[in-house]
Order: sequence, then structure tokens, then C-alpha cells
Amino acid sequence: MEEPKFTLPAQTRIGHVHLKVSNLQRALDFYCDKLGFELTTTYGSQAAFISAGGYHHHIGLNTWYSEGLGSAPQRSVGLFHTAILFPTRKDLATIYYRLLKLNYPLTGASDHGVSEALYLNDPDGNGVELYWDRPQDQWPKNDDGSLNMYTNPLDLNNLLDELNR
Repeated sequence: MEEPKFTLPAQTRIGHVHLKVSNLQRALDFYCDKLGFELTTTYGSQAAFISAGGYHHHIGLNTWYSEGLGSAPQRSVGLFHTAILFPTRKDLATIYYRLLKLNYPLTGASDHGVSEALYLNDPDGNGVELYWDRPQDQWPKNDDGSLNMYTNPLDLNNLLDELNR
């Protein structure tokens, strides 16, 4: 008898990401002061843990092996980006408006059918995706029922209009 294919439980989530940074305070300035995460605790002077909504940590930041070093090469093996999921489209519009006011540059903005996303880099060159998921019943599907994800330009003016609704 053939064993059934192993799959993870549907409730499985990625709990947190831990990033090596070159300057802990500069990373905290970006993730807390610009993006709005809250500092939950530090571990000595070389690590900090930040979260949204009181969770123990969504992101760990450390300089254990990377203090004072430059960014990792873009064209190498490693983390492509950390994706931060916002609960609503209005929340994504709010962070976009905040980044505009801070004159913080985006590296991209895309509509993927299932989600809308803003892309930027943190001060160490780590990719960051800020996104919201459309309701699952609105996800585009192919005739066979599989997802029809795509990458189209995101209408940023339309996203900002969300703030007036």
C-alpha cells in the first residue's frame, strides 16, 4: 500500500524571521520608527526582537556575525525578501502613505492577483515585501482550478484612494 503524501497542517504558519544586520540601531530605526514594529526585548547589545500587536517577536535582528559589514551580494544564495502581511488594503495604503511622507524609496509595486505588494530594501539591503491578500474567493483561477497568479504594476494612486474610503 502506498503511503499518502505528507503535507503540513493547514494552520501551519511561518512564525518569525531572524536577520543578520550590520548596525542594530539603524535596523531598529527602520523596522520600528519607519515601519511601526514594536521592540519587545533585547538580548545584550547585539540582538533585538520586534513584533506587531504584542507577539513575542515577528522579526529578530542581530549583529552576532555581521556587525559593521556590508550588504550581502544581491546575486547570491540567500533570503530574497521578508514578506510582511497586512490585514487590510487600507493598512497597506497607510504604510505606503507613511513611506511617501518619509521619502523612503520603493524598489517595486505589484498586483499579483491574489495580493497587492510594495517592495523596498532595509538599510542592509535585505528585501522587504509589504502586502495584503485579497479574500480567497477573489483569487484568480485557471480553468483547472489552479491559481492564476501574475505580476502586473500596482496602481499606487488607486491604493492611496483607499485612505479616503
